[in-house]
Amino acid sequence: MGRDPIIVAGGGIGGLAAALGLARAGFAVQVLEKAQRLGEVGAGIQLGPNAFHCFDALGIGDVARGMAITVDRLRLMDALTAEEICHIDLGEAFRARFGNPYGVVHRGDLHGVFLKACEAHPRIALRTGAEVARYDQDGAAVTAFLADGEAVRGAALIGADGLWSNIRRQLVGDGPPRVSGHTTYRSVIPTEQMPEDLRWNAATLWAGPKCHIVHYPLQGWKTFNLVVTYHNDAPEPVAGKPASEEEVLAGFHHVHPTAQSIIRHGRDWKLWVLCDREPVERWTAGRVALLGDAAHPMLQYMAQGACMAMEDAVCLAHEMAAHDGDVARALPAYNARRSLRTARVQLTSRAIGEHVYHPAGAHAALRNAVMRAKSQAEWRDTLAWLYGGDGLEAGPA
Repeated sequence: MGRDPIIVAGGGIGGLAAALGLARAGFAVQVLEKAQRLGEVGAGIQLGPNAFHCFDALGIGDVARGMAITVDRLRLMDALTAEEICHIDLGEAFRARFGNPYGVVHRGDLHGVFLKACEAHPRIALRTGAEVARYDQDGAAVTAFLADGEAVRGAALIGADGLWSNIRRQLVGDGPPRVSGHTTYRSVIPTEQMPEDLRWNAATLWAGPKCHIVHYPLQGWKTFNLVVTYHNDAPEPVAGKPASEEEVLAGFHHVHPTAQSIIRHGRDWKLWVLCDREPVERWTAGRVALLGDAAHPMLQYMAQGACMAMEDAVCLAHEMAAHDGDVARALPAYNARRSLRTARVQLTSRAIGEHVYHPAGAHAALRNAVMRAKSQAEWRDTLAWLYGGDGLEAGPA
């Protein structure tokens, strides 16, 4: 590889995880982030056992476990009746099956873990105010051109620059993201403001016709994360725009008063219009590869966006090490290991939104009957394809 570093465009969770994995594998890395400071916008994220497998592979397992709250259940509630439809027990049998717990964490806190590890690593250079606008490459190197025209040379370029990736636009050229028409509103509230009878140690989802509510504890039980989503046929992408309580409640007039009451405790709501893209088989070209949302943006309904990005990072580092830094062999191998698995998560996320989170009438009654009939062992079998590994598995299984 010579002296050229691997360039990572994007300093979010996926980009920093990639930098850390590559540096731990012996490669010099330069992270180029377009924002003026490194940080994450958002609130809580859920971490399946596969996320903890990645933390261990990246050398931050103990720190991440100390920060995350381990939840006891995934709980599905009927938003019309306020009755439990089913739950998945995340206790001893679950942890024994998958080797790790299920946790929740504040996105900013998790990003901070990666940032601290990257700042401490001698093979990682972090640079802000540096947006990669395009690239050129030849057989010897790739050149990333910043928005201000500066050229940065590297052995490889990893596009971890998110949903609106400049690198994807050049590599894949598939136009703007697909707008789902679903809008998500996020809030974080002090725990004492959460109704006492709903302060469950669970990642809880209230499913209703064309809407749902999610809540779980964060930050050592100091706060609760609230995420509510409904279909409003939003025509264009929006990210992080402030919203009023009235706007949030507009999609929930038809649900049970208990479910509505959760929303009324939120404050400082911000909205996102959900987008994804069609899966693609190829997201590498020569010395350039995509990672995370740049490669396979997905709807939030499987809570796997950050997890898939971290799996990408582990897999990329593994393939680069396995091929002794030979980019021409390592990047296609990375793509081959990841494309079907991430496509499965993308498409399953869409399907879950339609068939589990948002159905009405007979469709919802069928959902309830099917999900109630499953035993805990059957739930673990159902989830084994997703939670059983750290992203090094080939294919979708």
